[in-house]
Amino acid sequence: MSDYDNTNTGVLFKNDKGDNPKRPDMTGTFDFEGTEYRIAAWKRVSGKTGKPFLSITAELPNADYAKASNSAVVEQADDDLPF
Repeated sequence: MSDYDNTNTGVLFKNDKGDNPKRPDMTGTFDFEGTEYRIAAWKRVSGKTGKPFLSITAELPNADYAKASNSAVVEQADDDLPF
């Protein structure tokens, strides 16, 4: 099995929404050219045609951590201002 190439493939699993209806209906991962992304999908219905579709987002797995660390750096930089 180690010879299998997962490049440019992904998987979605049904997500437990719990008590939050805004959570995605499905979550999973997708490998794009060797970089793994977290993906999420919501079931929607087109307002014009009434046809069902999936709305999908993708982000790097550490995107939340990068945002948090960037904001911390900005706060530290502001503290060094002389005024």
